[in-house]
Formats: sequence, structure tokens, C-alpha cells
Amino acid sequence: RPRRTAPTHADVKYGPHERNVLDVWLAESERPTPVLVSIHGGGFRGGNKSVDPRLLQGCLGSGISVAAITYRLSQHAMAPASFHDSARAIQFLRSKSKEWNFDSQRFAATGGSAGAGISLWLGFHDDLADPKSDDPIARESTRLSCMAVFNGQTSYDPRVIRKLFPENDTYKHSALAQLYQADLDDLDNLPKEKYELFEECSALPHLTKDDPPVMLFYASDFDTPIRSQGIGIHHPRFGKLLKQQMDKLEIPCTVRTRSQRGSEGWTEQTLAFIKENFGQ
Repeated sequence: RPRRTAPTHADVKYGPHERNVLDVWLAESERPTPVLVSIHGGGFRGGNKSVDPRLLQGCLGSGISVAAITYRLSQHAMAPASFHDSARAIQFLRSKSKEWNFDSQRFAATGGSAGAGISLWLGFHDDLADPKSDDPIARESTRLSCMAVFNGQTSYDPRVIRKLFPENDTYKHSALAQLYQADLDDLDNLPKEKYELFEECSALPHLTKDDPPVMLFYASDFDTPIRSQGIGIHHPRFGKLLKQQMDKLEIPCTVRTRSQRGSEGWTEQTLAFIKENFGQ
């Protein structure tokens, strides 16, 4: 395993909550560097800022700076808090472009599971920048050049998930119930605001033809049987669903199955994809 490298700046505050912190590893470069933002998974109710050590070394060696962020979990605040925190972290990093030698035009995101879902959401969502804000950080863009994610959910709408996995109750996953503070046993009789929230927090509904390319890795295969919610919620059917939509819009979307996160092959493919979309 590659050695762990201490961040250039650790536990930098980007917002008011105790979990609004990030670590940054600055790549050595004469020119402004692109940035890869790593967003952790954990079902929106656990996890902490981290980045795969092999990917970190590959990025730094390629002149790409890296940031790892945390966000409020669903026990602190329901959706869309975790999504908006992550957007704020991107804006904060962009606001440091001059100080930290970043190329503000070249930002990408990576993450697994919930971190993958947030990465995709950031990439497809309309820019959350508020040019009229009194807060200079809020005026920064949230847009990305690409997303490379692992075991990612392309929708957090339990109605979409129910349709995607008819053989199983994956859509009732307790992490989703907690994320939305909704009774998913009563999915067809929820208040209108809940359905709006499901759509707002899913990547797919935000996809438009001007969105960036995506690479999705999954540990299992397309024909892996859905024997549990855990298998369902990380299944490559999510990737297939996104690819169908992105193909229609002619945006590059690659789905790789039977991948091992942290492996040499995974690192090489992720890094090559990110570099290609950074124009390196």
C-alpha cells in the first residue's frame, strides 16, 4: 500500500457546523492546478473525510491537488443539508484559488456510495452560485469538469428505486428513511414536499445536455442477484439507468462492473479519466 501523506492544510473550516471541515493536499506546480474533491460515503449517517492513498499519490504526481470533505449527516440535519454542505465546500475551495494555486475552471469530484451520489448531484445540478450574494464564497461556482464514482446511486427517489429493484424492498433502506425523515412503508401517501425533496436530492432529474462526463465503478455485476437492501443500494443497475439517459444526450458515460476500489486498475482508470477531462 502507498504511504499516507499528511495534508498540506488539515481541518480547514468551510462552514459553521463542526462537520464543515476539509483537508487539502496541494500539488507542486508552477501553473494553477486542477482539483479533485473526495466526498466520503456512509449512508449519509456516518463516514469521515478521506481519499484513497493510491489515488491521492497519483493525483499529486500528476499535478492535481486533492481535497477531502465532510458534511452534516442526516442525524444533524435532513436532506438536502449534506448536498448543500458539499456544494459549499466546492465554493469555498474555489474561493481559495489564488491563495492555493488552483485552476478554478477545473474541479472534479469522486466518492463512494453516498459520496458518489453527492458527486453526481453536484455535477448535474444547475450552478448554485449566487452572483448577487454579499458572501463572496456563495458567489463561486459549484460546477464540475467530471465525476468518477464508486458504487454510486444515481437516484435517491424511493419511487425510482422501487421500480429499479422490483424483486426487493431496497427502496425502504433505513438510510433513505432517515435522510428524508419519511415513512417509506407509506411511500404512496406522503406529503407533496417529500416527493419534491426526493427529486431535488437525486442526480438524474438534474441531468441536462451541458453536463460533464461520468465514470461509474461498481463492485458487483449487472446480473448480481438482489438478495438484500445492501446489494440493491450499491448495484450497477443505478449506473445503467444513468448511462441510458446520458447516451441520449450524447454525454460520455462509462460503467465498469466487478471493480475493486483502491486497486491498481481502479486507480489507473480513475486517474486517466480525470486527467483526460482536465485536458492533461
